[in-house]
Amino acid sequence: MTVIERATRLTTPIFKGLDFLSPLVDLGVRLWVANVFWKSGIASVHDWQGTLDLFNYEFHVPLLPPVAAAYLGTGIELIFPVFLALGLGGRLSAFALLVFNIMAVISYPALNEVGLKDHMYWGILLLVSLLHGPGKISLDHLIRRKLAV
Repeated sequence: MTVIERATRLTTPIFKGLDFLSPLVDLGVRLWVANVFWKSGIASVHDWQGTLDLFNYEFHVPLLPPVAAAYLGTGIELIFPVFLALGLGGRLSAFALLVFNIMAVISYPALNEVGLKDHMYWGILLLVSLLHGPGKISLDHLIRRKLAV
């Protein structure tokens, strides 16, 4: 038995185990980042006057009046995390939240270093879902399987 054959025999079970875990990791990434945006949307609705004040005095969203930006931002934070968590339109949801995340960084010039790192972390997680797709534990995968039959 050659070295390559021996290495292949030893690594095959490891790679099969990693393949088995991949859908769980995809789901975990989607749920983690969706939770962040969902909680922010709920907080915005819970203190709507505070949200309006933030958009009037702190956030400077380009091209949108503050009230429209508050409604749009809160809507994005409440709708797209649900779709992302379910894996329904997973890539579209990840893209929408990624753009929203970038706009949040641009619109809030007083964002400190810790806040910037959080947004970078969330952006990376969203890129995973955007580039890799929602994975096998998703409604997208289920729909694709049903339509292929």
